Amino acid sequence: MAMNEGHSVALECGKTVDELSDYLAAGRLPYDPDIETCPECLNALDALERVGMLSRSLLEREARELPPPPANWFDRIMDVVRSEMRVGRSLPVQHPDPRVQITITEGAVRALVRSVGDEIDGLYIGRVDIDGDAEVPGAPVEVNITGTIGWDQSVLDATALLRTAVYDALAQHTDLNVVAVNVTIEDVHDFANGEDES
Repeated sequence: MAMNEGHSVALECGKTVDELSDYLAAGRLPYDPDIETCPECLNALDALERVGMLSRSLLEREARELPPPPANWFDRIMDVVRSEMRVGRSLPVQHPDPRVQITITEGAVRALVRSVGDEIDGLYIGRVDIDGDAEVPGAPVEVNITGTIGWDQSVLDATALLRTAVYDALAQHTDLNVVAVNVTIEDVHDFANGEDES
């Protein structure tokens, strides 16, 4: 990921966050096969959609019981989006034929964890980090996740569901030796996943 002359963040495929944001704002029309078939662009579009949904929910809703979000909350979210758009390390996936080499990118693993978190009511995933020597088969790694949760949700229940779901998804789709899934809830919100409760 790099900065172009206009200071827009550019992905490794050459597309910029501004281009993807404009494409998303146009309803992903006209269809752009370069964007729609690029895993990096699709991850970025997903992140931008999440930021847009959070922004709209906060702006449309009068949250009298909760203090307003910090002035820099949007900048913090965009920092996470930018950092997670990186492809990252190539993580090995075992194959029975020693002549075949398969890898999955760290960015794809982060997107997988994020999609698992999206399935849990009231939970929004912030940052996903894979700590450890994940490029070495069998090396122990920890998955560190930050997020926010709805005020009416049980933190213990939601984080337990998330941990189990992340362990299961990573066991199914990767060969990572996950020794811990650490979840930090950084904030509480008063809106539900994907819908405004007005």
